[in-house]
Amino acid sequence: MKQWVLAVTAVALGVVTVSAQAREGWKLVWADEFDRNGLPDPAKWTYEKGFVRNKEAQYYTVSRAENARVESGRLIIEGRKEAYTAPDGKSSSYTAASVTTDGTFALTYGRVEVKAKLPRGRGMWPAIWMLGTSIHGIGWPRCGEIDIMEFVGHEPATVHANVHWFDAGKGKHTSSGGKLHGQKPSDDFHIYAVEWFADRMDFYFDESLYFTYPLSKAGAEAANPFHKPHYLILNLAIGGSWGGQQGIDETIFPQRYEIDYVRFYQKK
Repeated sequence: MKQWVLAVTAVALGVVTVSAQAREGWKLVWADEFDRNGLPDPAKWTYEKGFVRNKEAQYYTVSRAENARVESGRLIIEGRKEAYTAPDGKSSSYTAASVTTDGTFALTYGRVEVKAKLPRGRGMWPAIWMLGTSIHGIGWPRCGEIDIMEFVGHEPATVHANVHWFDAGKGKHTSSGGKLHGQKPSDDFHIYAVEWFADRMDFYFDESLYFTYPLSKAGAEAANPFHKPHYLILNLAIGGSWGGQQGIDETIFPQRYEIDYVRFYQKK
């Protein structure tokens, strides 16, 4: 377990480095340290299946070790270029996985922390994100979306955080986000986190706070999705409306998105 030390210092470009005692008082409420080999623990993880969104090239497979497995203490989500025909008869030239806690765990407010090493190359689009559990009733974007980390391979030194919601006043989908340049997220493991409070969300890359979102932007509390439970998604998309803006480099496969742990905290 990480040892926390007290420090808060300002650095260039408006990024604030916050080390952990500033986060004192969090209690671990759910975690996966990926200490059992094989398929992801079915008591903790479910799957998205098929061609899900954003005109992405990959077919998300279910319970297929080639695309999602635990080995050597890490969850491996692997993007593959291969001729694949799914059990439902659909075919694809690319496969990957999207694992979620939909139906197993959700929270309202807290710290969500994931330590991961990102894949590299043009066409890669890994993410760590959350959707409101109300998506099954009211749909997206009314359910709310919290993107703790997004990365696209054609911007190899930049990590993104974004928030999406339905603006009732404007009558449309609205978003707000931040980005951090000059990083090397495919070279090593880093911590991606959001600290979600009743008034704001703070997004971190390691100890650097680089984006804050005031919850009031999404409207009054009764209609505001960010006062309601969200579940987690870890996925590796290939191509799509953002990841594929400069095409897919077909020479890079297979690519591994490695997750060392996932931890959810709430205030004691």
